[in-house]
Amino acid sequence: MLERMRRLLGLRPADDAGAAGERLAAAWLQRERGFRVVARNWRNPRDRREELDLVCRDREVLVFVEVKSRAANALVPGYYAVDKRKKRVLGRAIKAYLARLTAKPATFRLDVVEIAEGGGDAEPTVRHFENVPLFGKHFRP
Repeated sequence: MLERMRRLLGLRPADDAGAAGERLAAAWLQRERGFRVVARNWRNPRDRREELDLVCRDREVLVFVEVKSRAANALVPGYYAVDKRKKRVLGRAIKAYLARLTAKPATFRLDVVEIAEGGGDAEPTVRHFENVPLFGKHFRP
């Protein structure tokens, strides 16, 4: 999968599967959904372990995107890899990102993009899960 994704995206051999998946996801979101990428691999300056793969704009909505790259025969699909623990980390990173903004967005959400190897010469499959539950309905940044 990694070699195929590198070829499709024209990546250097040093790029890993995660970076290849994130680039493919960003390109797909821009082309297919009309998103505008605001930031890639944003890290919380206070805790570098907290990272946001992609921060995008979907019109007036600020979208935080977690990208998961998987082999076609992976036992756990990318969507389910965003478990309770990962959501806690993402929640902290999102709060930190929002706290640094001077103009707070009216609306924001978490999306998950799963990149699955197509197998053989098949193209990778992109699955986009919008508005994944993360915060309670009364959360305000």
